[in-house]
Amino acid sequence: MSRKLLFALASFLFAGNLAHALDNGLAKTPPMGWNSWNKFACNVSEDLVRQAAESMVKTGMKDAGYQYIVIDDCWQVSRDGEGNIVADPVRFRSGIKALADYVHSLGLKMGIYSDAGSLTCGGRPGSRGHEFQDARQYARWGIDYLKFDWCNTSTQDAPSSYATMRDALADSGRPIVFSICEWGNAEPWLWGAGAGNLWRTTTDILDRWEGKGEKYGAGVMDIVDMQVGIEQYAGPGHWNDPDMLEVGNGGMTATEYRSHFSLWAMLAAPLMAGNDLDHMTPEIHDILTNKEVIAVDQDSLGLEGRRVHHSSDGQDIWVKPLDGHALAVLLLNRAARDETITVRWSELGLAADHSAAVRDLWEHKDLGAKTGEFSAAVPSHGVAMMVVKPGE
Repeated sequence: MSRKLLFALASFLFAGNLAHALDNGLAKTPPMGWNSWNKFACNVSEDLVRQAAESMVKTGMKDAGYQYIVIDDCWQVSRDGEGNIVADPVRFRSGIKALADYVHSLGLKMGIYSDAGSLTCGGRPGSRGHEFQDARQYARWGIDYLKFDWCNTSTQDAPSSYATMRDALADSGRPIVFSICEWGNAEPWLWGAGAGNLWRTTTDILDRWEGKGEKYGAGVMDIVDMQVGIEQYAGPGHWNDPDMLEVGNGGMTATEYRSHFSLWAMLAAPLMAGNDLDHMTPEIHDILTNKEVIAVDQDSLGLEGRRVHHSSDGQDIWVKPLDGHALAVLLLNRAARDETITVRWSELGLAADHSAAVRDLWEHKDLGAKTGEFSAAVPSHGVAMMVVKPGE
């Protein structure tokens, strides 16, 4: 009985219209990697990228599933006489291809950034009018992932602009994951699956628990609230992207970073670290490499979690169906004080009298079989995260 209800919940979550989804064979689970922007912004260089790649290996992040090293904005300075994009010859003295070759030699993959407009957000040359030329260049360099932004686009139409770059990448002869970074303005969850492998659903993330920025950007709780109601559009090869991780950048507590990471896993979001990998505290390292939480994000069913309870006193409950007839459950305490949060089996689509095994993913221990409900003490701005597996 419980399995029928579980499959009914999974079917509801996966009810989006994906008949025209892009099928380039990539990103069957949410991409995992590192991006230079959140910590370093335009202060990016060949040395920084090499160090990040080396740190990804030596810290165990590669073993935990991270694989993409992505250079964000400000690597490019001009175009040559033939219109080819030119990397900064001082900051990237060996060139992008040599850098990509080095990243590949470590068993990792290489990503790069451009923009659908005439200029990038950092004022560097964009790809408008050069989409096919740039895609061929990326392929020659050995690029595996493209983040494509939306600054300086004037009167351009987002679906058409991203479709152009989609076609250019397909024509390049190299498999390249396509990350749409349109900030959710044109509701990309409605059309993004036909254009890219992931699409930004919101404004830029800020390294804070909650609150909007003066001009743009939003805290973790604000971005999480923006995900409610669009979960059905995500799935293998096409993911809602609530932006990169801020874990370890200093604006939140370790408890809040643990919540941030847990929520992204429940959302089946891309896990793109954005911190200084070479100077992580042990606590931040343990958050980013928690393989049990990562397994929820990378689950092969590819279903995005859904919020099933939201109360005015700051208690949220999220549920995500997993392969193997299990459920990931997240209890989130948004309040300023510690709380005990209870999830009832009825909120999970399970019979009230049914027994289910519960495992705590942060404590890494089995909590035994529970019947009807489960309660946990959750610190302020913290989470309890578990896998609930109904008995036969």
